[in-house]
Amino acid sequence: MCGRFTLAYRERERLAEELGVNVEQIPAAEYRPRYNIAPTDAHWIVRLRYEDRQVLPARWGLVNSWAKDAKRAAAQINARAETLASAHAFRDAFVKRRCAVPADGFFEWVGPSTGSGRGAGASRQPIWFHRSDGGLILFAGLYESWQPQPGQWQRTFTIVTTEPNAVVSPIHDRMPVILPDDVVDLWLDPREENEERLGSLLRPAAEDVLIATPVSPRVNSVKNDDAACLEPVDASGGQLDGGQARLL
Repeated sequence: MCGRFTLAYRERERLAEELGVNVEQIPAAEYRPRYNIAPTDAHWIVRLRYEDRQVLPARWGLVNSWAKDAKRAAAQINARAETLASAHAFRDAFVKRRCAVPADGFFEWVGPSTGSGRGAGASRQPIWFHRSDGGLILFAGLYESWQPQPGQWQRTFTIVTTEPNAVVSPIHDRMPVILPDDVVDLWLDPREENEERLGSLLRPAAEDVLIATPVSPRVNSVKNDDAACLEPVDASGGQLDGGQARLL
């Protein structure tokens, strides 16, 4: 699964450039670097609109249009690639409302849990999976809109997961689908309805896309969302003086 992720870019201009959109689509007043994005948090999605990419605010945890409340949001932060076409909660969005979720990494944990909730145990070691160059990655996603109140619409999204590649598999049995640059627009294209073709895009990332870095246990609390969350640590949890610790 993917239960926390990051988008730590400090400049929205850099994000807009890498997404291929006008910077005005990412309002300065609403953008900030995120080091520990948690379920139900507000974030951004990218969709295709009249041949152009569009960046929109959305909340993580898909709430279906027919829902009377958001109780299922936290349970629908992820959608399994293998069952998108058949799962009642996701099948319509799979055909009609696909998106990409901008990020620059995601977390999984090792070690026993001593608390409630993913990553809650003080003894658990968070592992940050990210590109070695710190660059952008795009998760495959689905989005829906629902009405918390009559006439008030809220956009929500889920992140599609698949089997892990060799980098992630020692830590977890799922990973988010990371879209290669050359298939992003095909995934986003609302005119594409061939389920077999779309499903073929939902593969584990190539083994050279990500590295794994043990980082600060500050990540274990959703209350912490600052640059210190991504400080590399050694195997025993001590902070490193510089560089990145990698899992081998």
